[in-house]
This record gives sequence, structure tokens and C-alpha cells, in this order.
Amino acid sequence: MTAEPQVDHAGRDIHTQAGDVLLTVKGATKYFPIKQGIIFQKEVARVHAVDGVDLEVRSGETLGLVGETGCGKSTLARLIAGLYPMTKGTVSFDGSDITNLPRKKMRPFRRDIQMIFQDPYGSLNPRRRVGSIIGDPFDIHGVADGAERKKRVQELMEVVGLNPEHFNRFPAEFSGGQRQRIGVARALALRPKLIICDEPVSALDVSIQAQVINLLDDLQNEFGLTYIFIAHDLSVVRHVSDRVAVMYLGKIMEIGPVDDLYGLPRHPYTNALLSAVPVPDPDRADSRERIILRGDVPSPVNPPTGCPFHPRCPKAQEICVQEMPPLVPVFDDPDTHLTACHFPVPEGEDISQCTPGIDQSGTGPLVGADLSAITTGS
Repeated sequence: MTAEPQVDHAGRDIHTQAGDVLLTVKGATKYFPIKQGIIFQKEVARVHAVDGVDLEVRSGETLGLVGETGCGKSTLARLIAGLYPMTKGTVSFDGSDITNLPRKKMRPFRRDIQMIFQDPYGSLNPRRRVGSIIGDPFDIHGVADGAERKKRVQELMEVVGLNPEHFNRFPAEFSGGQRQRIGVARALALRPKLIICDEPVSALDVSIQAQVINLLDDLQNEFGLTYIFIAHDLSVVRHVSDRVAVMYLGKIMEIGPVDDLYGLPRHPYTNALLSAVPVPDPDRADSRERIILRGDVPSPVNPPTGCPFHPRCPKAQEICVQEMPPLVPVFDDPDTHLTACHFPVPEGEDISQCTPGIDQSGTGPLVGADLSAITTGS
């Protein structure tokens, strides 16, 4: 949907044209050093949290980001927001390179890039009143103070479905869903172009999840927002996203429009994730074959060579151990649907019948692992 042009207090256009590339990530890499010693510390290893991710996000769209716990989703989000320094790679936002900018130079961009955090209990200071929490962006960026600031905060509270009269209450006086609405109001305060939603509904009850998701959808339509939506629940991601990216061990395995990726998944890992999504039809659920992956996610301290998924992949062969496949269209897929796999899954193939994956030395089947926790958000 094309949003009406909007300006901030200084009269600047705060939204790019709908459909234009707003965010470009190239080769994003983040390694966390592991050190030994107390006085004379030395680096002995590195955690490969994000390893060479390329992404493009267009204005007005929602990009879903899914994968198992520890695959690098939240780290990637923090790299984009400038909360972590990049080990390698670049981030361009609205045509400007914001990679590893100093704090002072990054401040103008923080107005346009905001985050909604996973934990509505831990992300709000319990000792501060809600009005102060939501009003902080106005104070930090010198946008409004005094009566004007209070007026704007109460307007925001009303926009996200909170009672403006509760301006002076503490977070402990609100429910979990209301606290997440406070976080949404804080992120929305400066009318950002991009909001990164880091599992914003995973800590909430199902009924409250629906309320928050509908709120985010309404706000996107009203203000022309762009979302990066991180979640475990694939059903939620399908509902809210325009495109979906599947991450595994710090890399993008598959990315494409939501209907293409859910309707015809090409990567064996994507197929395994989707096979674990519960379906409401009991007859269909009974007839569907679950894909049980072998083993656990390898350690990010010592990731596998080649394709990181090969130790668990039912289609893995020797080339998978040696070479990381490029992220490209496969078969007759459009350029918008990319897959990083040497042996992608053609339409109609049942990979649940394939032989077990190989370990890094190329020998032996591994123990099965259930992915239902990832696909249902539990």
C-alpha cells in the first residue's frame, strides 16, 4: 500500500517511496571472540553468530526472519540497528552507509530505525513511569518537551490502544500485552522508517498475540512502516510477511515471497521446518509425513565446512561438505525466490524418505531432532 507523504517536526520527508529499497545488507558478518585469561587475555576461538548475510528490504514491506534458536536472527537485527559493531560487511540505509558509524553520527539514523524487543517485562524500566518511557525519544532527540511532550505521548498511547489517562502509571501496573503496546508506542514515537520486531509476540498468550499483530498491521497501513519481523512461529510469519528469509547457523538458506516459499519450499531445511507446522485438519495432519532431522545444530564456534546444514541434511553429498552453495534461483523459480542448496527439492519430492544426513567426516546416521518448537513458537 502506498503511504501518504509524511513529514516530521522539521518538515523532512520521513518515508521513502513505497517499493524503493530502504535497507541493503551485504556480507554481514559478526564474530564474538572467546577469550582466556584474567589479566593477559588472548582470543582462543570465535562464535560465528552471523556469517555473510545479504539482504534487501523494500519500503513498506514486511520481511519475516525465521530459524532455530541460536541461528543469528537477533544478532543480525542488532547489526542492522547499529547496536553491535560489524565484523565484516556493510549496511546501507536509505542510500547512506551506516556500517559501524560512531555514536554521534549514528544518532540521526536512530530516529528512522527502531526496535521492539521480545520481552515486554525486561525491556521496560520498572522504576520509571510509562509517560517517561514513551517520551524518552522526544527528549533524546530534542523534538518536544513539557506540555507538548506529554500531549504527544498521550496521543501515542491512544494510537496503540492504551488509556492516555494511565500516563503516570508504572509498567508493573500493566498486563503483558499492554506492556508490549508500550514498547510499540516507544518505537513509533519518532515515526521511523524501519521497525525491527524481535519476536514481539513470543512471550504473550495467543489471544494477546493476535491483538499485537493486528496493531502492528494497522500501524503499518497508517504510517507506511517497514518491518523486519523475527519469530519462531511460522504460522504468524506467514500471516504478517510479504517475504520470508530462513536462517541456519548464521546464513540465509532460502528467501522469497511468502506464497512461493510456503507453497514450494526448495531447501531441505525449509521443508523440514514447514513439515512440523501443525495443521487444523486432522485427516491432513495424519496423512502428512514429518521430516525428522538428524542431530543438533552444530556449534557456531566450529561450524561445518561447506554448507552448514550438511551434517543434518537428508540429501547431503560430498560437494555439500566441500562447498557452500550460492544463494540463487533454482529450477524455474523467479529471481525473487533464492535458495542456497546444491540439491534443492523439486516439486513433489518427499525428502522424508531420503537417507539420513552425513556428519562432517561423511560417516554414519545421526539422532533425530524435532522442530515443532520452532514452528509453533513454543
